[in-house]
Amino acid sequence: MRGDRRQIQTAVLGSADSEEPLMLPLEAIELDAFRRRHSDDTFWCGLLLGGCGGQLTTKLYTDRVCHFAHHPGPDGLPHVCGRHARGVASADHLYVKSAATAWFRGCGDQADFGFDFARPDGAAIGSVVDIRFTARGLRVHLDQAVEPTWDEDGLEPVLGVSVPVDRDTLIRRWYVHRIRLDSEGTTRRVRIGTEAFARPTEWFGLDECEMTERGLSTPAIERIVRSRSAPPPARRPSGKSRKAPDTRAQAQVLLRRLHEARTVGAVVVVNRVSSTLATMDGVDQETRTQIDAALEEAKVWLEEQAVVRWQMFCRLGDAVAEENVQEARGLLARVNAVAAHDRTDAENQTVGAAAEFLAALVREQEEAARKLSAEAEAEAEARRRKAWRGAEAVQRVRATLRTLRRQGRSMSQADKRRRVEQLVEMAAMAGDQLPSREANQVEAWKARVERERAAVPERALPVQKQIGQVRPPKARDKRPEMKKDEPRLHHQVARGDWYRGTCPRCHAGPGKACANDDRVGPGKTRQIPHDERLRRILQTRKAIAQPLQPRRERWGEQGSGSPARTWHAMDVTCPKCDAAPNAPCTPHGTHRERIQWAKEFTRKLWG
Repeated sequence: MRGDRRQIQTAVLGSADSEEPLMLPLEAIELDAFRRRHSDDTFWCGLLLGGCGGQLTTKLYTDRVCHFAHHPGPDGLPHVCGRHARGVASADHLYVKSAATAWFRGCGDQADFGFDFARPDGAAIGSVVDIRFTARGLRVHLDQAVEPTWDEDGLEPVLGVSVPVDRDTLIRRWYVHRIRLDSEGTTRRVRIGTEAFARPTEWFGLDECEMTERGLSTPAIERIVRSRSAPPPARRPSGKSRKAPDTRAQAQVLLRRLHEARTVGAVVVVNRVSSTLATMDGVDQETRTQIDAALEEAKVWLEEQAVVRWQMFCRLGDAVAEENVQEARGLLARVNAVAAHDRTDAENQTVGAAAEFLAALVREQEEAARKLSAEAEAEAEARRRKAWRGAEAVQRVRATLRTLRRQGRSMSQADKRRRVEQLVEMAAMAGDQLPSREANQVEAWKARVERERAAVPERALPVQKQIGQVRPPKARDKRPEMKKDEPRLHHQVARGDWYRGTCPRCHAGPGKACANDDRVGPGKTRQIPHDERLRRILQTRKAIAQPLQPRRERWGEQGSGSPARTWHAMDVTCPKCDAAPNAPCTPHGTHRERIQWAKEFTRKLWG
């Protein structure tokens, strides 16, 4: 479910099912006073507001409007609320009930009254408010969700400013009631209006209105009723009687109307005017001749229109049978426009089949749209779950890295390998959400464990040991312990050479300080490089300073003792990852620096 990003401006006080509405000030200076005034109150996303029933807090901003907001969920993620109405007018139905209650209580003779937030035809809560009292009532329409019913007994409509009303209703009913709510501070004030035909809407406060036998009454309604009830003024008798229109002129008007009706294809008007012309009496011979000619032409035209109508219905039936959506939709609209009168049973069946065909198509399209929406929502939910799992994996990676930094030196090899394997799995689960710094640390720990595993010689079983077998020398420790009198590594390397190469531990590049992965000092980087970085510098200098010695004969070989002619990459120590002779480089195979180092040895040995 996608979150609604519109800001919440209204709430209720005390509890989720409260009926006491409240509107939040939009300005920051007003919100400060609001918070002091309601310091002991709680705000809720009320159920009668269509909300979730969760508790709200206030958000103060100086660069945008202030608003209510939900508290975050227990998992720290933003709260998802399905409330649709969130603006200033979202609690108007509660303000209407509160104002009407106070008004009725102020009227001594209106003690029995009740309210109902009706939801006819599944309308949203707050669209309609029913106010019932003795023998009658009011139905307040705050929006256009429910169409007002004017002839319903016992409920008189009161329309919001956005609800339209047609002119015929205003003429027939003399007036209609209007309602609007104006913002005043943190509340909304109710105003009642009277709208009449050809008159501007007049607005009054509730204290100016009253309940009468006719129902809700305002000062404007009293004036309208008095003006309608007064007898009309007497007309002065006219000395001249009005002359009846000439039959010739009437005939000419009807002939023009007949011609215009044929031009626009109005079959009903042509039939009506033709009947009037055929029964007209008292016309002269010339006019009668014109009428007869026009009627004959109209008769021929009506026969042609009957053929066109038959063909149109046939085409509509064929379009439905062939499932031609575009043609069926166009023909149905044309049939309803020009052939809605005097239909036969067959024509009604054709129109009904076309309407059902198009309605089924609309239902299929809506179903397909619902499926697409459900699939999109499922994909979004899957993405959110994946992001949540990735964020959780990042937190677990960071916790494991902290544990390895603090306890890695004292941890057993088996436990260290197990934790590094878990670290690699969680890093893969985190994916792109894992920052590059933590990803480099994971790779460093992985390479360190592989080097330690390669440095440990495999133990042979007793049955595999043979008498006289020459035992290979132990692998040299890549991290020899320092003697007591020996100076520290950062004292043996000039400060200007500390950051010349890449650190094999944290992969810090040349010229960059080492990452503070073991929390030595308060900063993110170390003040002194890692020992591995300094030891590599010292080993490189020692290798360059010492004279090259010819290669010794391999263990177990029965040669003549002559030195080898060429130094291979596996015969020297790797200057990049410190891999010992006969030990592979990690993590991506033999490094180019190791190969160059072996070639340099061979070149210096043989000149």
